[in-house]
Amino acid sequence: MKTLTVLILLSVSITTPLTAANSYHIAKKIPISGQGGWDYLAVDDVARRLYVSHGTKVEVLNLDSGELLGSIATVGVHGIAIAPELGRGFISDGKASKVLAFDLKTMKVLQEIASPKDPDAILYDPATSRVFAFNGDSNNATVIDAASGTVAGTIDLGGGPEFAAAERVTYSIISRTRA
Repeated sequence: MKTLTVLILLSVSITTPLTAANSYHIAKKIPISGQGGWDYLAVDDVARRLYVSHGTKVEVLNLDSGELLGSIATVGVHGIAIAPELGRGFISDGKASKVLAFDLKTMKVLQEIASPKDPDAILYDPATSRVFAFNGDSNNATVIDAASGTVAGTIDLGGGPEFAAAERVTYSIISRTRA
């Protein structure tokens, strides 16, 4: 039996220079036992849940207490993406070549979305309301409309992707009134 200890690291301060000695500290250890390996983690700050990919399932934990809330079955999980404003999450199931859409409250699978071979890393981009599943063995990314779960297209990447990050952009509207 293997045990994973999830370490939650917090930055000391945004204004503090980043050095190994004072940048991060262990806030909590959450032991997770069971069979199989681990890949990606995802945090839902709104619901205070931690999603841990674990072999053939996603373990769902209470972020504050560490209590196991449930699990979501897969064939071979890699990553988890959270779309809190839609009440949905997405799991890349690499062995099944699918993306699973699930309900964040009930943890029930809502939809199985076909994807090219080996969806691995996955992310939700709130600016476009799209999910991107990065297919390592297919050298491309599947683009999914997060609200409907329909495939919007596939992007050829010219090589095997491992991970990506969505840019967070804040827009400001400035208006001027005339006297």
